Amino acid sequence: MRRLRYLAAAGSVTALVTAGVVVLGGSADAAEPAYLTKEATYSSVANGWAQVDRYRDTTAGFADEQYPPDGRGDQDGQRKSFFDNVARPSSSRFLLYSAPGWDTGAKTTPVLLVHGANDNPDRAWANPNESGGFGCGSATCPSTGLMQQLQSRGHRVFAIGFAHKQGDNLQQAQQVGDAIAIIKARLGVGQVDVVGWSKGMMSARMYVSSVKPSWGRSYAGDVRKLVLLGGPNGGYDYPFAHGWAHDYSIWPECGGAVNAPSPHTRMTCFGSLTHHPELSITPTGGFDTFPGQRQMLARWDGVFGVNTTTQDWHTTYYGGRGFYTDGPGIQAAIDAGSLISRIRSAPTPSGVPVYLLAGGSPSIVGIWNETRGPSDGVVFVQSALSTTGISNVGATTLIASANHLQLGWATSVSSTVAGWLS
Repeated sequence: MRRLRYLAAAGSVTALVTAGVVVLGGSADAAEPAYLTKEATYSSVANGWAQVDRYRDTTAGFADEQYPPDGRGDQDGQRKSFFDNVARPSSSRFLLYSAPGWDTGAKTTPVLLVHGANDNPDRAWANPNESGGFGCGSATCPSTGLMQQLQSRGHRVFAIGFAHKQGDNLQQAQQVGDAIAIIKARLGVGQVDVVGWSKGMMSARMYVSSVKPSWGRSYAGDVRKLVLLGGPNGGYDYPFAHGWAHDYSIWPECGGAVNAPSPHTRMTCFGSLTHHPELSITPTGGFDTFPGQRQMLARWDGVFGVNTTTQDWHTTYYGGRGFYTDGPGIQAAIDAGSLISRIRSAPTPSGVPVYLLAGGSPSIVGIWNETRGPSDGVVFVQSALSTTGISNVGATTLIASANHLQLGWATSVSSTVAGWLS
């Protein structure tokens, strides 16, 4: 989903071609939905993609989301340039990446890849080494991923890139539908296979199940197969389950800068109590910068308990003031907008086989691994393989050797996915 070389517009358009970018002034492609505007096409793209298009969904209802004010959630690298050099683009905009062979691959049904939280189509699918060593779940990272692995097998591969890295899954599910509509129009096909990884499970599954905002469009019957990799189908409680250990990578006064939500609003770092409502997973103080993460929450304390070995474990999970932290607890966050119960009660269409893959290695260097029960280091295996609400289970598979960050490139994963899509 990062690049694009295709340009066809209905009616007359004015185009400015400069340094590999075509900026469009006019209507969208003739066969594309009228509510979508193609704003630019980029033909000079890194990490092996063929091209990238930037689109805007003009549907009334899209709301721009808040970004962390310190810049940790801003668009960066080449992706910022694709968003017209806007670090905090409107949530109504998205990128569609096209892999080499998007128009020549032998496989009939094209594939749309949907990445997870705090990620992008480059690192997720095409260059796991973009963040350097350990950024892919291993000490050394490959420079190619699932995009190249599928493309080499004759698949016509696309990927979507979202404006907000931790954005609202209701809005992003609508854009998954947008991307599918564009691919159908471009290739003249009726259906697309969709692969969602981690948080990408949410928007992909929500689209086919018509879990949508009041102003949104329902499922258009255009997904042949749905593949979900390490998705929290049963929800997850990782941010709340491990006391303040998780916060050290987030809280700036403690040296953290990761674009991830905190279960707390206050934390003591080096003897000083600090207040950061903008980093909380629960809306507070006028801030709500991690809506997509909150929508994935569900309680697992009744199944695997809580990690009682970490500081402030009780108040972190259940709410209140601990020795070093203060926060509202997981139930307050769930009540503020989790979508897991809604998703599980909205059945996937019986005509769409759903394939579930879980990693089984809780060994991600640099983070606090989820070890209360079998997991991939972040998501419980039981959650990733949960079939509640899935009408047609194509297959469920556990890749015991893979952790959560390896699910976008590990050979064992790509071989399984390719087999499912064949």
